[in-house]
Amino acid sequence: MSAQIPHGTLITVAPTGAELAKAEHPNLPTTLDELVTTAKACAAAGAGMIHVHLRDEQDRSCLDVGRLSEAVAAIRAETDLLVQLSTGGGVTDSFESRLAVLDARPDSCSLTCGTVNFGDEVFSNPWSLIVELYRRAQDLGVVPEFELFDLGHVATLRRLLDTYGPPPNGRVHADLVMGVPGGMPGDAATLVAVVGALPAGATFSATGIGRSALPVAFAALAAGGHLRVGLEDTVTFAKGRPVRDNAELVERAATLAHLAQRPPITGPDTRRFLGFAA
Repeated sequence: MSAQIPHGTLITVAPTGAELAKAEHPNLPTTLDELVTTAKACAAAGAGMIHVHLRDEQDRSCLDVGRLSEAVAAIRAETDLLVQLSTGGGVTDSFESRLAVLDARPDSCSLTCGTVNFGDEVFSNPWSLIVELYRRAQDLGVVPEFELFDLGHVATLRRLLDTYGPPPNGRVHADLVMGVPGGMPGDAATLVAVVGALPAGATFSATGIGRSALPVAFAALAAGGHLRVGLEDTVTFAKGRPVRDNAELVERAATLAHLAQRPPITGPDTRRFLGFAA
């Protein structure tokens, strides 16, 4: 298994995503004010990092650099959360727009390590795009979180590190996105297999999509890993009961972390964990 920070759990909240419709999920934060309010509530509940997608006035994925920069600044002004921007966007966003996200200078960015079927769509991440995103993140000092949707993506991560060296912080942290239709299943056996294949010294979080949310969370904590939760990934809290809001999912993750005797880390501890300079 990978080395982990002792006695602490990083909880990342992914509050919005690019796929859900506000009309169907009224508590989805899609405006800047809603996003900042959500960030504050999730920080208070135990989150250490926020994974940000923006929406435009038509509720579509928005990768406008000016608006992303405004969101980064607003969240930093109101919370001590690390701000991670998605370079995945929506499945129809152009590679050029996804690369430009880094110009908003977040603390971190997601960096998906391979193409994957995404329900009825294809989330395209060819090697050339992965390399360009990674080298640009290195140049700008943006810390990548390597998104792994399938076991084969670990091989791409290893190839990337072997070819282009370590991230700017010197730390390798991955997020296992599990339970996407077309990706790896959200179960304990798969999580153990992926974690065992990670590069030596790497740390990981895990995301369980939909009904795999709790099995993945339990497995991740048992394996010494960290958690990502949020409405981007989970809209049902229990059978027949929708999620109230993102803070409710963070609160549940924090409860699990306390039960595992690895309470949530926030603020400066999150920065140290991900290798940022003090």
